Amino acid sequence: MQIDPIQLKNQSQLLADYRKNNRDIMDFFDYLPYGDYGERVNELDDRSFDRERLTDLLHTINKEWGASASTLRNIDRLKEDNSVVVIGGQQAGLMTGPMYTINKVISIIQFARQQEEKLGIPVVPVFWIAGEDHDFDEINHIYLPETPQMRKYKLPHKMVDKRSVSDIPISRDALSGWVENLFGQLHETMYTKELYESVNKDIEASRTYTDFFARMITRLFSEDGIVLIDSGDKKVRQLESNYFQLIIKNQPGISEGVYASLQKLNEKGYTVSLEAGKDDGHLFYHRNGERILLVREATGDWVGKQNEIRLTTDELMAEAEKRPELFSNNVVTRPLMQELLFPTLAFIGGPGEVGYWAALKPAFRAMDLKMPPVVPRLSFTIMERTVAKALEKYEIEPIAAINEGVQEQKEKWIQSKSNPQINELTEEIKMVIEKAHQPLRDLAKNIQSDLGALSDKNLSYLYKDIDFLKKRLIKALEEKYAKELYEFDLIDNALHPHGGLQERVWNPFYWMNENGIDFIKKLSSESCSFENGHYVIYL
Repeated sequence: MQIDPIQLKNQSQLLADYRKNNRDIMDFFDYLPYGDYGERVNELDDRSFDRERLTDLLHTINKEWGASASTLRNIDRLKEDNSVVVIGGQQAGLMTGPMYTINKVISIIQFARQQEEKLGIPVVPVFWIAGEDHDFDEINHIYLPETPQMRKYKLPHKMVDKRSVSDIPISRDALSGWVENLFGQLHETMYTKELYESVNKDIEASRTYTDFFARMITRLFSEDGIVLIDSGDKKVRQLESNYFQLIIKNQPGISEGVYASLQKLNEKGYTVSLEAGKDDGHLFYHRNGERILLVREATGDWVGKQNEIRLTTDELMAEAEKRPELFSNNVVTRPLMQELLFPTLAFIGGPGEVGYWAALKPAFRAMDLKMPPVVPRLSFTIMERTVAKALEKYEIEPIAAINEGVQEQKEKWIQSKSNPQINELTEEIKMVIEKAHQPLRDLAKNIQSDLGALSDKNLSYLYKDIDFLKKRLIKALEEKYAKELYEFDLIDNALHPHGGLQERVWNPFYWMNENGIDFIKKLSSESCSFENGHYVIYL
């Protein structure tokens, strides 16, 4: 496995400045992302965590997902007073979701391993499954390669309410049929049978789509000791009861601080994918299986954003104490909950997460906490041999194909196969015809005005005939060089699908069928520098 770093072009200004430790953005964080983590360890040493209850809970839920011995050992290590975690998370996707989810898990594992070697203390990798998320349409599909464009495969499971993903029972027949269809799209390899059997085994053992996701992640990273937690699990909510009460108590400082921070970021020209008002409660209340986003009124009452519910602060505090399973966090309070539950050495985030975490420093301050170091996750592009050969054949640099795609090169290449070039020739002919036609139009207009309009229409007909011939010529040229044009589409589909990064569209399922799950295991066993923006992985 060859791994080469490259530089991405289309990063946000905020992320670019953050990687460079630019003062304008670093003022919004408590720690630099790269460097000595000794100060953070000392800060965590001065805090207390409910390690016994936390590890008991982690043992229970990870065993349910078939956790390996290495994961259970890591959970036990969390009982040690000097142990810390590297944490990051994502919602539960089908077949693990897009490749960036796998990249995030690998980032957590690698960074935890690197920091344990440097610090000499137990550093445990933890993946936070955002099971309380309810947008099923975001996770109910995957894409598989089909030239010239990726093809979407959507699970035929219709939702009639906005239930959290951790509360959605699997439609076993629908899921099994959908998986059967996926395998039908792939050619059989030496890995297909084992992959097919393991996926169906996970389906049979799973109760919800979060379970299905967790079992796959557990199996893929069985040797890496990854510890999973589902924030949508009611057992987790019981552990969070006191922390929900703290968040409710400190809501004014959290909400006002985040709102002010967003205004400052905007003044500096940074765009952040987070909307927050001064009165946002940043908590959800669950009723009848649906989440209600809370807002705090000037009177102090907490109401649903659509006025679905009304509670006083005392009533809400009582609910958090007695029935914490009715609560869940949003993007502002989820980082706070992670910080309260786990001794967090570092948070691993994607580009969007680094962006909105920039607004959260006041929220941590309101809770008398420091924001943990925020480390941009590793980003990968998988390069298969067929794609690498096509790049070499047409002398295209991987960095150009990944950043910009190859549609422009494709058009230039096919045009070069016509001498003279079709587009240029047809435009020249139009100019010649227009010039030759001009006296006829002038005469027509002098004789009668309506004949002038007719002569203009006559010219447009001539143009249409030329355009028709142009299209036929181009089509014939494309048919003649269909194999070569297919190779350009192959490159674009693999390295710049839908006009963006591969990891946001491709699902690892395709590569698992082609190469087995070993390629993921090998990648997680590497030690990549987090200071590089992107890596190309040559299979």
